[in-house]
Formats: sequence, structure tokens, C-alpha cells
Amino acid sequence: MDTRTSPIRLRIERTREVLAAAGVHALLVPSADPHLSEYLPERWQGRQWLSGFSGSMGTLVVTVERAALFADSRYWVQAEAELAGTGIELERIPTGNASAHVDWLAAQVPAGATVAVDGQVLGLAAGKTLRTALDAKGVVLRTDIDLLASIWPERPALPAAAVVEHAAPHACVPRTDKLATLREAMASAGATHHFVSTVDDIAWISNLRGADVPYNPVFLAHLLVGPQRSTLFIGEGKVAPELAERLAADGIDLAPYAGAGDALAALGSDARLLIDPRRVTLGLRERAGCAVVEQINPSTLAKSRKTADEAAFVREAMAEDGAAMCEFYAWFEGALGDERITELTVDEKLAAARARRPGAMGPSFGTIAGFGPNGAMPHYRATEESHAAIEVKPGEGTLLLIDSGGQYAGGTTDITRVWPIGTVTAAMKRDYTLVLKGTIALSRVRFPRGTPGPMLDALARAPLWAEGIEYGHGTGHGVGYYLAVHEAPQTISKAVVEPQMAIEPGMITSIEPGIYRPGQWGVRIENLVLSVPVETTEGGAFGEFLEFETLTLCPIDTRCIERPLLRADEIDWLNRYHATVRERLAPKLSGAALAWLKARTEAI
Repeated sequence: MDTRTSPIRLRIERTREVLAAAGVHALLVPSADPHLSEYLPERWQGRQWLSGFSGSMGTLVVTVERAALFADSRYWVQAEAELAGTGIELERIPTGNASAHVDWLAAQVPAGATVAVDGQVLGLAAGKTLRTALDAKGVVLRTDIDLLASIWPERPALPAAAVVEHAAPHACVPRTDKLATLREAMASAGATHHFVSTVDDIAWISNLRGADVPYNPVFLAHLLVGPQRSTLFIGEGKVAPELAERLAADGIDLAPYAGAGDALAALGSDARLLIDPRRVTLGLRERAGCAVVEQINPSTLAKSRKTADEAAFVREAMAEDGAAMCEFYAWFEGALGDERITELTVDEKLAAARARRPGAMGPSFGTIAGFGPNGAMPHYRATEESHAAIEVKPGEGTLLLIDSGGQYAGGTTDITRVWPIGTVTAAMKRDYTLVLKGTIALSRVRFPRGTPGPMLDALARAPLWAEGIEYGHGTGHGVGYYLAVHEAPQTISKAVVEPQMAIEPGMITSIEPGIYRPGQWGVRIENLVLSVPVETTEGGAFGEFLEFETLTLCPIDTRCIERPLLRADEIDWLNRYHATVRERLAPKLSGAALAWLKARTEAI
């Protein structure tokens, strides 16, 4: 195909025509929607439509002369392939550097020129950073226009999926209690009203779930919490009349989705509005017609700490998920070599195994099945157009990385395992064992309550660092309760420490160190853990301590282990973990799946 007439090049050319007509020098297209979501409805996937880059995170800038896509190391290999022939440059940025495009724009756009970005999808904090940088260069920032409306002729409409109730017993705390607790936090902050745009916060507060985006059971809405009643701004027809009546009885009224900005503008001068500057857009913030208090959404902190009842349901979900994994892997090992299995087959069969388990509600994210070199791309996703068959020649071998997860009425799962295919090499076993050492090291740690997650990050990296190896992504992220698989505020990463990153009892966090060798293989071993109080020999003299309870239940393959690299205490941890996995999962399995579980949980 002539790259000069490729769809992406034509779209970039159309973008420049629209820029010229609007008197704009550059267009910024973030990966965002009006709720600053991680997973975007199709209507706000403009960055992907314009660039062809399908990664979940990235920022596109189109100027009258150049176009650049900013992505971190998780996506470099993928971005190189998807941007080839488009004329769009890949700007490689360190993981966590969310403002690299700001410096680039400030350097590329001449003084007096204009940069445009849709303020309805630009985060407030990001908008402040951008405006400060451009002001210093004499560049004008326009946030009042959505140029994609002129560039994208067949832009999808708003999603119309129905909203449903997350009911008891899995909804362990009534929404009336959550609203009461939220109003107590508002009062402590000196606020009369609170505006929430993040869809997982809204779903948690309201005990509602939806299907407006893939994988996360959320719905598009804004929520304005007042002193006595709250208003849910949501699309017409998404809430059934019977559910609307129950919401009204609990103090939540419905209003049109597009009316949120006007409601903010109508707040009187005596109101004080609590907003989270990192979880609201610049466009909505600028509509507020009253004094504003900026701090983290109280619900973000509250929902991160699962109650004892929620934790019990999560444990049940983990057992069902583990049983599904055993059924899949038993089939996989039995069929390998006899049937044609591809990375897409893995996704299909895993989803089917999970769907058969009680309480299953669907996948929690798109399965990453990376065979051999594909496993070296942390966020790789097989497609119909590009995927690998799981097969090796006699005497050869490689690794298969599978990162997957499920949504259950009582929890959300996320697990990564790596399996040998054929004859694996000593180098593969070394990488695998080093990653396992990192997973074990962090899983065993005890630490004072309130320790910021970033302070724990080096524990998982230390075995790799000792060998001169590093990975470019974070070690751990929070996980929701039948909600987002990536949940704030906790993080175990190299992030700059902030107070809300403190690890508290009830938080569910992933542990997932990795090694990635481009063109060869990738290794990542991931479990979810629950932070729980622990008694120490000092009896609390130095304050309360926490430890991690490993929630994920699935064997960690022992055939890839280079045993001399493991200490006796590490082997003991692995054997005890496998004993627990066998005990918890065996009652749920039979036949080939049970036999597979017993074989893969044998002590080493």
C-alpha cells in the first residue's frame, strides 16, 4: 500500500486542514474522556483513531509540521510497529513521565501561536501544568474547542448500556451508609458539596454497575453530592424506573448527563465545592460557580480499603478464578501438540473457563498471551491480523506469558503466569527464577502501617538489580472490588511519594516484577495480595504492622526454576503457597483439572 494514502496519513492531513481553518498551530489529543478513565468509550478513542496506536496509554500531538506519539517503555515495541509508515514520530518517555509532551510542545510551538485541546477531557492538574509551560513561552492555550468533532466524521455516540444494581450480599455496605460517610468527610474538609467524575468512584458510592467500557463494570456519569440529596448526571434511559425509584428513596436524583456543568455553574456563592484536582477535567472545574476545596476524593480512599465481608467474597472469587485457571491449563497441556493453539485460542479458552464459574461477570481486562518474543512486550495484545501459534520445533523451546483476569460479583482478579513450551534454556530459567525471587521477596515483607507503597518497590527489584536487570513498569497497582482492575490510590512503583499512597489494611494490590528481552521472551509472575494486620514479637511497641496475604490461587510453574538460585526460605514460601493452592482448589476440581493441580503443586 502506498503509505502516502494510508488512512492514518490522510487523517493527519485532515487534522492539519482543520488546524489551519481554526488558526491553531498544534492539537493535543490525550488518552482521556470527561471522566479521566483508563479504559475509554469508543467516542473518546480519538488518539487511537488518529494515530493507529492501540496501546491503553499515550498522548498524540499534531502540529502544522510534525506529529508525535508519546509512550512509555511498556509500549515502545508495539508503538514502533503500529506507527510504521504513518509519519508519526515515536517519542520514548520514561514510565511515569506524564508531562514529556508538555516540554515538547513548549519547544516546538512558536511564541504567539495557539495550542488546542478539548478541555472536557483534559485533567485539571494536567491543564495547570500545560498552561504554565505554554504561558512561559508566550503560547496561547485554547481549551474551549473540540477539533475532533470536525476531524472525525463518524465519531461514535455515547454508550447506551443499561445500569444495574450491585446488590446484597456482595454489596456489603448500603449506599446510604456510604453517602453518610462521604458527607462526614465533606464536613471535615469544610465543603457543602462534592463533585465526582471518576466512574469507579461513582459506581462504588452508588452500588451500581454498568457496561459502558470494556472490562470495567462502570457507566458514564457525574455525581454531585449535596448536604441532603445527591444528583446523578447520566444518559437518558440507562436507569430503569424501578431502580430510579430505589435511588430516589436513598437520596439520589437523576438528571441528564450533559447537565453536570450547568449544575456546577448554578451553585451559589455560599457553597463550597470539594473536588479532586487529579480526577476532574479542566472544562468542568472552570464551570464551578463557587469556592472550591481541592483534595483527593474521600471515596477513592474509602473504596481502596475492603471491608472484612468484601475480603471474604474476594477470597471466594479467587478460588473460583483459580479453579478456572486449572481447568484451562489442564486442557492446554493436554492439547498442546495435538491441536493448533494460538495466542487467540488462549484468550478464548480462558474466558470460557472463567464464564463457567459461579459469579463470573466477564474478563477484567484483555488477556495478554505473549508467546516467545511477544511476551517481551508487557502490554502486548494478539489480534486476528497479528498473532502467534503456540508451537516449537523439536529440541527447541521458549516461554509463554499469560496475563489475564476476571470480574466476579464478589471481586476482581488479575494474574500472570509463565509456562515452558518445549525445551527451555538455562537463560530462560535464570530470568524466571530471578523474577520469582522478586515476587517472593515482596510477598513476605512486613512493614509499619501507613508505609507508602513506593518505599516497598525496591524489594521486588532487588534480585534483578543485583544482576544488572530492570523493568520499566510499576511493581504493583491497586485492584477494585468488582470494579477497576487498576485502582488508586496505592501504588508500588517508582512514583514520587504522596500521602495517599500509604498502604492501609484492606487494600488489594498486585505484585508483578518482570524481565523482558526484546525479540526473545518475557517473564512476569503476578499475584494479588491483601494488606492485613500482623502481630510482631515487639507486641506493638513500635506501632501497628502489616503483611500481605496472597489472594491469588494458581500454581507457579516449577519446571522453569533454576533451583540453586533459590534460598531455602524462598523454597519454603513456594511450597507453602502451593499447599494452600491445592487445599483451596482441590474441592472445586475433578478429573484432568484436579490431576493437573496436584502435579503442579508438588513440593520441590
